Amino acid sequence: MRSPGRGVVLVHQDILALRFPADAHEVVSVRHRLRDWLRNGGLSEDEANDLVLAVSEAVNNSVEHAFPGSARGTVEVRARADPDGSVEVDVIDDGQWRVPPPALTMRGRGLLLMRESVDEVEIRRSASGTTVRLRRGRSPVVPVARSSSECDVQVHETSSGVVAVVRGNVPLEAGPFLRRTLIAAARGGTVPLTIDLSGLGGERSGVEQALRAVADALRSAGNRLTVRTV
Repeated sequence: MRSPGRGVVLVHQDILALRFPADAHEVVSVRHRLRDWLRNGGLSEDEANDLVLAVSEAVNNSVEHAFPGSARGTVEVRARADPDGSVEVDVIDDGQWRVPPPALTMRGRGLLLMRESVDEVEIRRSASGTTVRLRRGRSPVVPVARSSSECDVQVHETSSGVVAVVRGNVPLEAGPFLRRTLIAAARGGTVPLTIDLSGLGGERSGVEQALRAVADALRSAGNRLTVRTV
């Protein structure tokens, strides 16, 4: 354990607590520390990435919107691993929001991205600040043959948006992974997205629902989805 103040406050197998200045330069360090803690706790790469993405959005929202003008303050990240394998993270600031949260639309589609990345999002506001609670359960391990679960997504940025190339099989159980990956590629819907499905395998039952969710996110942000099949 290190002394309270800037940086790490408490690190334990089941608890991570960080306190840092409300400064955009702090976010990268928070991401690294949270990712390391989640991996050490046994979360899979996908589970850790989802939580880090959601927490990053919440932290960025606090940094950008809770401290208007020259106001200064602090942000805390408190993470707890429960016995059932789920993880709960609170992002707490002591600022006064310029845009009241339930409208958390900062950075375009921040709230949408959070909701797509974790199972539960709760926002609590008081006179002393705002708390965003994020909860992610452990994904059940589904024993499937390797040939039926291979799904690879390669993302490339272009001058007109983002291109996501999907290869391999996308069975039904891979649909949530594909949805979250594509939503993240489109930055919650704020960037036009082209999806190349020409390399799909024979199993594709998880594709339709993922595409529908991504199309809705893009549409609500005023952007377009382009799908290539050949």
